[in-house]
Formats: sequence, structure tokens, C-alpha cells
Amino acid sequence: MTTTTPPEAEHFDRTIERDQRIEPRDWMPEDYRRTLVRQVAQHAHSEIIGMQPEGNWITRAPSLRRKAILLAKVQDEAGHGLYLYSAAETLGADRADLTARLISGRQKYSSIFNYPALTFADVGVIGWLVDGAAICNQVPLCRSSYGPYARAMIRICKEESFHQRQGYELLMTMMRGTDAQRRMVQDATNRWWWPSLMMFGPPDHDSPNTARSMAWKIKRHTNDELRQRFVDMTVPQAEALGVTLPDPELRWNPERGHYDFGEIDWAEFKQVVSGNGPCNEQRITHRRRAHEEGAWVREAAAAHAAKQAARTREVAA
Repeated sequence: MTTTTPPEAEHFDRTIERDQRIEPRDWMPEDYRRTLVRQVAQHAHSEIIGMQPEGNWITRAPSLRRKAILLAKVQDEAGHGLYLYSAAETLGADRADLTARLISGRQKYSSIFNYPALTFADVGVIGWLVDGAAICNQVPLCRSSYGPYARAMIRICKEESFHQRQGYELLMTMMRGTDAQRRMVQDATNRWWWPSLMMFGPPDHDSPNTARSMAWKIKRHTNDELRQRFVDMTVPQAEALGVTLPDPELRWNPERGHYDFGEIDWAEFKQVVSGNGPCNEQRITHRRRAHEEGAWVREAAAAHAAKQAARTREVAA
């Protein structure tokens, strides 16, 4: 007995094969929709939770200039979250439900944001390494097969690139400063290097979603490919900065044309992703409190929107 593929499924497959975009009103397989909602929601949650490590330093920034730069960056991250929640809504997701899933622990965010920012040098290293890793991961998403997600990523990547340069400029300034400042930069680099490599997700052989996401062209590269690209990009930057990356196995491999690097502690990664990282509880508690304290704003906005809609209906009548 032969089965025939429905016309809408054939159209979806042809669109993916031609490297064209799937739009919200197009038919899509339910698994494709679920995969996208999971990825876009996790991305949005990461932007919102990611405001916390640096946001804690806004009031303690050493100058008005540094305060303004950091404030602008944290505001950008909030905007990125809003773009991505909006993209998830085009897939039928409900923003309130996504937030509820985040603060209840039913949806994840990037493991990197469960580490503490202990000194102001961490602000620079987060910009350099964390945003640098984000750029490697997110630039290919500008060619994602889902239109709203891809278009949101174009602006996000431009702003992340600026954040990365801001962080690197801060570190360059500190490395030209005192011995204590240089030690702060090296210490922050030591603490953030391995978590930054974990940002790309588990190794390819242990990643349950990579193959399907790449077949649908939601993703364009595997986790390990992106991780290697990040290492190759970052080593010369570290040399120019004058810091040592904390990996004794890091060395250029002329046969591969890439840098070899040491084994990541995947047990630590799994612990953090499972909710047992240094700051998991703190991050979610803070986000839950902010959501509860902002209830009156949401209620006021809804009441205002209802009032405006009623006025519009009266005028139309």
C-alpha cells in the first residue's frame, strides 16, 4: 500500500529544499513548530535572564561613561527578549505561558547565566567571551528557515557585535591599567572560558535536537562546529589582549587547520542545566519576583487597551 504526501507537506519540503523561508501563515509540521517554540523560547529566556549578571553592576560601575554603556547594553538585552517572544507568538505560543514555564523551571535558558559576575572585569569578559560565543551561534540563525526568527536575529546580531566590542574595549583599558586590574581580567577569563564553550550545547553525539533542526534548516551548523569556530576566533584575540586562556591543551593543529582544545567538563554542564549551578535559584527567584511585582503594570496596560478599544467601537458606532 502506497501513501501520498499531502500537498501542503510537499510545499513545506520544497520550501526548505530551496532555502526559502517558512512564514507564520504557511503550513508546517507540528514537530517543526514545537522545535521552533522550544528554541526561540529558550533564546528569549536567555536574553531576559542574561540581564541579571551585568545589571547588578550598573550602580557600581566605576564611571558615568561605564554606567551609561552598561545600562544601554542591558536595555538592548531586554529588547532582544521582546523580539524573540514576539517571534514565538507567531508560532501560536502565549507569552504569559512561556514566562510561567520559565519561572516554574519547565523551560530552560542558557547555562552561562548561572555563573556569578564577581568583579567589574567580569562585565568585560562577558562582553568578550559570552557575547562572542553568542555571535558565533546566532549569525547563522539570520538564515534560519523560519522567517520571523531569522529577521529578528539580524538586528540582534548587530547589537551583540557591538556588545562584544564594548567588552573587549573595557578589557583592553583594564589591561593597560594596574597590576591588580590585569589580575582581575585574567581571573575573570579563567572563570568564564569553559562555561563559554558550554554555551554551544552538548557535543554532537549527545545532542538530541541538532540533526532534526539542521534537516529543517532551523540551524545551519552543529554544536561542535560552532564551538570550534569560536575557539579559532578567540585565541588570537586573547593573544592581542595579553591574557592566557586556561587550557593547557590549547594549541594550533596545522593538519586540521584549527586549534585543538581540552575536554569540557560535561558533568558540570549537566549539573548547571539541571538547575544545580552556582546561581540557578537566584536567577529564577529574581525573575519570579520581578514578574509578580510587575503584575500591576500588566493589569493597567490591559485596562487601558480595553478602554481604548471601547472608545474605538463607540466612534465606529
